[in-house]
Amino acid sequence: MSERNTVLRSVHDLGLAAWFGGSLMGAVGLNGAAGNEGPGEASRIASVGWAKWTPVNAVAIGAHLIGGTGLLAANAARVQNQQGVAASTLAKTVLTGAALAATAYSRVLGKKIELSASGDPEDLEKAGSHPVDLDKAHSHLTLMQWAIPALTGAVVVLNALHGEQQRPLQQKVGMMQRAASQVHVPHLSHRC
Repeated sequence: MSERNTVLRSVHDLGLAAWFGGSLMGAVGLNGAAGNEGPGEASRIASVGWAKWTPVNAVAIGAHLIGGTGLLAANAARVQNQQGVAASTLAKTVLTGAALAATAYSRVLGKKIELSASGDPEDLEKAGSHPVDLDKAHSHLTLMQWAIPALTGAVVVLNALHGEQQRPLQQKVGMMQRAASQVHVPHLSHRC
């Protein structure tokens, strides 16, 4: 029943691991270290760190999405025929979408804060043409920077569930349950 998809699974899992781990490290380590500095300096340090992480994070997210798309194609029959797999796949897709949205929103907020905190006249001019309430932006950014590891962590848990659902016995039971749920048995009426 199972085929090996080692490369796809590795690309998927390594991308997710980097996305989760990098976002958690940034929220805890980078923001924590930057917070030990003065308010203006903290924003500048955190902005520089997050900006350096952005390209790596983009590659990690891309790898996760490419691997996930490949695994979905490779396991399409299981998604369709094994009880519970479609629901967990849908949940994983929704959480991944939410994590993508949170990541994109974080980058937009981070870029606005970065421009305002840089001290570079050109950046300050750009920031001035798109004014932002920095306190509100910081508040939203903090929330998003914690939401990303929470969402990607939930995807890790669903990934573990998918691994369990792929065990041969689980596949057999799930496919039998799906088949049983598809069988229509007409109700027999008793006539006297």
